[in-house]
Amino acid sequence: MSIWKRKPMALLLAEASESEKGLKRTLTAWSLVALGIGAIIGAGLFVRTATAAAQNAGPSVTIGFIVAAIGCALAGLCYAELSSSIPIAGSAYTYTYATMGEFLAWIIGWDLILEYAVGAATVGIAWSEYLNNLLVNVLHVSPIPYEWCHSPFQNSIDGVSGIINLPALFIVAAISLLLIKGTQESAFVNGIIVVVKVAIVVMIIIFGWHFVKPENHTPYIPEPGIFTDEHGVGHSFGGIMGILGAAGTVFFAFIGFDAVSTAAQETKNPKRDMPIGILGSLAVCTVLYILFAHVLTGLESVEFFRTGGKEASVANAITSAMPGYEWLAQFVTVAILAGFSSVILVMLLGQSRVFYSMGKDGLLPKSFSAVHPKHKTPYKANLVIMVIVGLFAAFIPGDIVGDMTSIGTLFAFILVCISVIVLRKTEPDMKREFKTPFVPLVPILGIIVCLAMIYGLGWTNWLRLIGWLAIGFVVYFGYSKKNSRLNNPKE
Repeated sequence: MSIWKRKPMALLLAEASESEKGLKRTLTAWSLVALGIGAIIGAGLFVRTATAAAQNAGPSVTIGFIVAAIGCALAGLCYAELSSSIPIAGSAYTYTYATMGEFLAWIIGWDLILEYAVGAATVGIAWSEYLNNLLVNVLHVSPIPYEWCHSPFQNSIDGVSGIINLPALFIVAAISLLLIKGTQESAFVNGIIVVVKVAIVVMIIIFGWHFVKPENHTPYIPEPGIFTDEHGVGHSFGGIMGILGAAGTVFFAFIGFDAVSTAAQETKNPKRDMPIGILGSLAVCTVLYILFAHVLTGLESVEFFRTGGKEASVANAITSAMPGYEWLAQFVTVAILAGFSSVILVMLLGQSRVFYSMGKDGLLPKSFSAVHPKHKTPYKANLVIMVIVGLFAAFIPGDIVGDMTSIGTLFAFILVCISVIVLRKTEPDMKREFKTPFVPLVPILGIIVCLAMIYGLGWTNWLRLIGWLAIGFVVYFGYSKKNSRLNNPKE
């Protein structure tokens, strides 16, 4: 019973052909770019940009976006190779099982909970904040009382303590139940949401450009120091550490591009189209992100984002700094709520796929891979995820949850980069529809950039990651190792 036992490539490819028969190669490079842009532009841009400016980098958050994009591009090339070689559910978890063995696969599967489940909680919390914005500024009714839309760790300026974030809990539960029923949003509706999201970003850039105040961009890179937030946590502000911290924070805004890599089997010419899809969508989003961050930080001061803006900073900045454009702030609020809902759906769907794969492998209880007799969805996995994500969304502040998502995903990207190097050595003859260029240089650079962003996120986040992994080790050695199908073939 070795914890380093790898899942044979032949078994993986047999599972792939059995579970994903009949996938048609219909996607072109441009449809992959559109898919990537839809997955990338979400909660991260509208929420994390202001957070990174307030806590880490001020106006130089734009440089943070460039660093994050480079890390994503390097990891994206590695994702493209693996997804075209091992076309099966489970994402980075499956790649790691095939290359580095069961124990590291468990770590990455456990870690992906931080990307998908905790990510969905972050978006749920942002959804709650924008719902209040909608009630007050668009519908002109009273907001939900502070104590019922904030975690117990948050206090208002008036001294009111939060109790539970009910709207965040509601949206997570509603979408989880929707997924159990198997009702998936159509490509048409999703396409409309994508167009609206991109249109909003472009409008804010074009209309907001005229309201940028040069004094808000001076100095562009603030002097190095420490900013202590409302929870008493210190963040590196200004200088190179501030930029790295901002990169780690806004990295959350890029999560979703790996959704492009999962479409390798449905791509007409993966050898050519996968890198265009992944790097093309990243390039478009990076340009939009940099221009958006430049305009947003030019509209208001860093102090505004620390006190007045909070999670609904974009709408609040438009209202306060762009007279005559209140309609844009209202449009932003309505469209962002729709966009957030689609992002939560994708993340909860991704999480259920990982739990489903781990349940089939015996690393989680078999019931996680149970499929509903009528709806044909992994409903038990969805119910467990609903409880986990609901608790995070209801009781933990958004900025803490968002940073946990970033560090979890960066860690997953590092293991994906290592997987490419290992697989080139152990399976040199394996058919690869797309090959990562300049191996091992590109994967090594990807590892270095991701490690730099993890370093920038600070010791409080390292502790959270170590704590999370420690719980994972207990679960693995207490349950998963004994029940692994690979290590216990007779069972």
